[in-house]
Amino acid sequence: MRQRWPILLIAALALAGCAEVEADEMNLTSSAFTDGGAIPAEHTCDGAGTSPPLAWTDVPDGAKAFAVVVTDPDAGGFVHWVLADIPGDARELPAGEGDAIGLPGANGFGDTGWGGPCPPSGEHRYEFRLYALAERIGLEDPTAADLRAASALAAGELLGIYARR
Repeated sequence: MRQRWPILLIAALALAGCAEVEADEMNLTSSAFTDGGAIPAEHTCDGAGTSPPLAWTDVPDGAKAFAVVVTDPDAGGFVHWVLADIPGDARELPAGEGDAIGLPGANGFGDTGWGGPCPPSGEHRYEFRLYALAERIGLEDPTAADLRAASALAAGELLGIYARR
């Protein structure tokens, strides 16, 4: 008599693959701009270059730290900000203070911390991505790849637009 468990196992795995699994999503906002809106010049190379204020809600249970990665997909994913180990009880980063609250990493400009939008021409999009983590990253110089590879409990995204005058 042939064993049926391999067939049952394959069927169960196939059915499990059909179920849509959604990751938890946090709500990420900024009081400086709306989702899909223009980033004010004060947060760019044309102004003071301070990081914009960010706030988040819908944090999952077990979040012990947060991390932020900001990239420009119109410039091949150029990294503008890597910020790890934001305390798990934080729910905001005030304007210009993020690098003092979390642990900044290298950006695409070769500096550490926030590097504001500075597109060479035209309008560019800036993707702000927030990750809720079960543990701190704990690296001395975190990279965007380190943060993306971390096991996130949830994530939130905010899109900003900027074009130089």
